[in-house]
Amino acid sequence: MRRWFNCMIPALVIAVLMATAPFYDACRELSDDVLRVHIIANSDSAADQSLKLAVRDRIVAECAAYYDGCESKEEARTITEAHLDDIEHIAADEVLRRGFNYSVTAEVDEMYFDTRYYEDFTMPAGVYEALRVKIGAAQGQNWWCVIYPTLCLGAACRDAAEKLDEGENRVIRTDKTDFRFKVVEWFEGFLNWLR
Repeated sequence: MRRWFNCMIPALVIAVLMATAPFYDACRELSDDVLRVHIIANSDSAADQSLKLAVRDRIVAECAAYYDGCESKEEARTITEAHLDDIEHIAADEVLRRGFNYSVTAEVDEMYFDTRYYEDFTMPAGVYEALRVKIGAAQGQNWWCVIYPTLCLGAACRDAAEKLDEGENRVIRTDKTDFRFKVVEWFEGFLNWLR
């Protein structure tokens, strides 16, 4: 019985990996075609979390026009890098307007994200390029969304699905309870740990 059990465990693992391999490939393709935004609060205090959301609202409102007509992640990254000083200034201005004196930094970087579930879509775990805005010590909870295709920047959301291919759209529209998201998250988490 023990020998049978010892054979079944690796067989089960292999079966799960083979069943999720095409889904995992689509998730990796998605991470290559998406530019995210990540705003990190100074701390987890209520005031700092409220400030983070105010900075988010200001960035989304004032930067949405940058991405009008954007046709690729590379174009979105180029636009973002060209406007980093503007984005930093917008965020810093909102911080000061709200009565805080925290520093603000903005950069484009690669970073690991866990699976995120939303009402209309799911973003699988993986390493993504992201605009990262750090407020103060950047030790608090964060907020994120997707700059390209524009899943969080105002009215531009309506054409976001057109920017993703069929497989990528299938991934983000897959039911949140699909076990493959967990498998991808475990595997991507392991790869991130190895990095």
